[in-house]
Amino acid sequence: MDSNSDFFRIEKNNIQPEKGKVLIAEPFLEGRYFKRSIVLLVECNSDGAVGFVLNKPINLSIDEVLINIAHFDGDVFIGGPVDTNRIYFLHTIPDLLPHSLPVFDNLHWGGDFSVLKELIEQKLVQPDQVRFFAGYSGWSVGQLDDEINENSWMVSQLNVEEIMNCNNEKLWEKSLRRMGGKYKMWSNFPENPGMN
Repeated sequence: MDSNSDFFRIEKNNIQPEKGKVLIAEPFLEGRYFKRSIVLLVECNSDGAVGFVLNKPINLSIDEVLINIAHFDGDVFIGGPVDTNRIYFLHTIPDLLPHSLPVFDNLHWGGDFSVLKELIEQKLVQPDQVRFFAGYSGWSVGQLDDEINENSWMVSQLNVEEIMNCNNEKLWEKSLRRMGGKYKMWSNFPENPGMN
């Protein structure tokens, strides 16, 4: 194995993929949804995994995507390639939204969307309390483990504030820089090395 392949190999960090952890794409992972992406896992168990891509904004607000909802300043993000015609959401207001599912700390996903629409209409919820996603990312049994073993993802973590208030354009680079070492250098690697 040459030194270049060692440089781009993800070192095992003993952080297991589980609910509340994030997946950071390696620099050469291709695809519209996952290239240089950060994915928050909201479910990860023996049945598979579900997550939302955190750093792919559509640059439309939720009222530009859905009809019959009041104006809300929060952007909609591409959550992943599955079920892209549906809207999903993360939030920090579980006391106000029945049927939401915990992720970690004060972060939840889903809940009664009609209640959320009322909260938005009454201006009782702020953009930093809710993030919307078109579609989600899903892995069948064993699929995510295989992708991690194939060096496609490294497992890390972000806190709730970083997830809800992140600078989405730079989240991938920022997350790698924070990990230090060779990952810091990865963050500066050009998307298309041939164009360098």
